[in-house]
Amino acid sequence: MMSLYFAPLACSLATRIALYEAGAHVEYIQVDTKLKQLRDGSDFYPVNPLGQVPVLRTEEGWLLTENTAILPYVADRFPAAQLAPPAGTLQRARLQEWLGFIGTELHKAVFVPLLDSHAPEEVKQYARAKTALRLGILQKHLAANDYLLDRFSVADAYLAVVLNWAPATGVDLAPWPAVGAYLKRLRGRASVAEALAEELALYREEVARHARR
Repeated sequence: MMSLYFAPLACSLATRIALYEAGAHVEYIQVDTKLKQLRDGSDFYPVNPLGQVPVLRTEEGWLLTENTAILPYVADRFPAAQLAPPAGTLQRARLQEWLGFIGTELHKAVFVPLLDSHAPEEVKQYARAKTALRLGILQKHLAANDYLLDRFSVADAYLAVVLNWAPATGVDLAPWPAVGAYLKRLRGRASVAEALAEELALYREEVARHARR
C-alpha cells in the first residue's frame, strides 16, 4: 500500500485530492512541519531531509518528493481516473507546464513568503508585487476554459490548494473573477470538498495542540 506523508492544508493536499479522484486505498501519515515530527513523535527528517511535505512512499518502497514528481506519478499509477494526458503528447507537456507554473510562480514565489510568519515585510511586499501578473495569466486562461487542460487534472488539484491559501495571505481574488469562480467551482467538486473538510478539521486540531504546548 502507498503512504502519503502530509500536513493539514499544505500543498500535500493536492495529492490527497488526486488519490480521492482515483479511489485509491492509501495510508495517510500526518506530519507536524513546525516540529518536523510525525504524530507518534518520531523524527520526520529521515523521510525527507528538507522536512517538507508531500512525500509519497510507493508500493515498491520508493520515496518521492515534490508535487511535480508525485502528482504525475499518481496520475500514471491510476490511469482510469484520467488525471493526466498520455506521455509524449502536447497536452502532457502542457500539464507539466502548468505544474511548473503553479509550483514556482505561485506556490513558491507568491504564497510561501506571504504564509511565512518570519518573512520580513519587504519580502512580503516583493511577493505581493508578483501577484497581479501571475493571476492575470490565470484569469485570461480560465475566462475561456473550465480547467487548466480540457478536463480536471492533477494540475487543477494543485492549483485549487494553492488558491485556497488566498484568504489566509490577504490575496483578494476579486480583481480576477474567473480565478475566483474557478476556485469556487473546484471547492464544490466531491474530491476537493471531502479532502478540504478532512484536513481543515486536522488543521484545527494541530493548532489547538500547539496552543497547549
